[in-house]
Amino acid sequence: MRGKFAAAALGSAMLVALTGCAGAAPGTDDSADGELSGELTYAIWDERQQPAMEAMAAAFTEQHPDVSISVEVTPFSQYWTKLQTQGSAKELPDVFWMNGPNAKVYAPSGLLEPIDALVESGEVDPSNYPEALNELYTLDGTQWGVPKDFDTIGVWYNTALLAKAGVAEPTADWTWDDFAVAAQTVSDTLAAEGTYGVVAELTGQQSYYDTIFQAGGYVISDDMKKSGYDDPKTIAGLQYWTDLIASGASPSVQQLSDTLPNQWFTSGKAAFYWAGSWLASEIAASPVAADVKTAPMPVEEKAATVIHGVANVIAADGKNKAAAAAFQAYLGSEDAALISADMRAAIPAFNGTQQAWVDSEPTFGLQMFLDATEYAVPDPESYNTTAWRELEYELLPQAFSGERPTEEVAKELAERMNELLAEE
Repeated sequence: MRGKFAAAALGSAMLVALTGCAGAAPGTDDSADGELSGELTYAIWDERQQPAMEAMAAAFTEQHPDVSISVEVTPFSQYWTKLQTQGSAKELPDVFWMNGPNAKVYAPSGLLEPIDALVESGEVDPSNYPEALNELYTLDGTQWGVPKDFDTIGVWYNTALLAKAGVAEPTADWTWDDFAVAAQTVSDTLAAEGTYGVVAELTGQQSYYDTIFQAGGYVISDDMKKSGYDDPKTIAGLQYWTDLIASGASPSVQQLSDTLPNQWFTSGKAAFYWAGSWLASEIAASPVAADVKTAPMPVEEKAATVIHGVANVIAADGKNKAAAAAFQAYLGSEDAALISADMRAAIPAFNGTQQAWVDSEPTFGLQMFLDATEYAVPDPESYNTTAWRELEYELLPQAFSGERPTEEVAKELAERMNELLAEE
């Protein structure tokens, strides 16, 4: 069943090309004396992080002068298409970035080398990374990537707007009800200015996935066989957003489409913004930066935030897997993480190395995003994540807009999602 989706996503030619390669022994092209040598390619998709990745490559080659590393940047919009082509030709980069949804495609198709050997040798210790991040890249008990960085979700808020509306700043133990009242008060008090209480991307990770988990619901079962959208607690997590929009605490679905949530917030027209840690640099450069702080998301049944992050993986059919694995291990080291933090590339995944990122904007209270890893939940995924996420984007706006009852929409989504899961 996994092969069916892999064939659809990657092409049958790729699967034929990969036959037998997944079990190949690493390091077969390296010298007998164990010294590392040769050329490696390291593929990434973010040019903003290229300097940091090149600094890591330079640090590694200083330790292994007979190895040269070329960092290749491909825009995200083209990255996966390029990888598909390279995989079909058995020419994948030696080391490359992977995300959660695509790991569920590439690993079962035999494209990736598991990190078992690195863990067994002690070169990589999964306990150095957030548990939820390890889970994101673990399939059938095997971990396929070394965590590189991560992001969590929180509530960005504008202190000036709250003061103007007479609303107290949030506390760490606030509840859904507390938040709803605060957001509604802002909208009611500042309505004449066109200012709203809350905005969010209604696309999962930064909104309804979080409230689903906070309500005690789930999006997909642990075995990836059943949708959770017909669960009453999941429906409650969706209904929270329907109610915020219906009450006027949030702009309408159409308004959020016409003007994106980040634009509402950075222009001073929204007091609260549910969003990810990666917004720090954008918000810091905005007109409202001096008034911005962050808080954890409010709690219902429990605290929860979705965590996602990038992992470094190596090609199963690579020609220099010993050097690639050594570089992969280095990229997951404390030294590499400190380079990432110092150069503000991203929040490094290695526990205890994130302080430089936190200190980059001291008034924001960015430590909250790190503390959130203690109650983080992995981004929900399956072998065919894209298919059922398209259903979310098709159906859930009908609930959030009030066009149809939330429960009715959620149950239809569950039924159709289960049909897709049965085909994986």
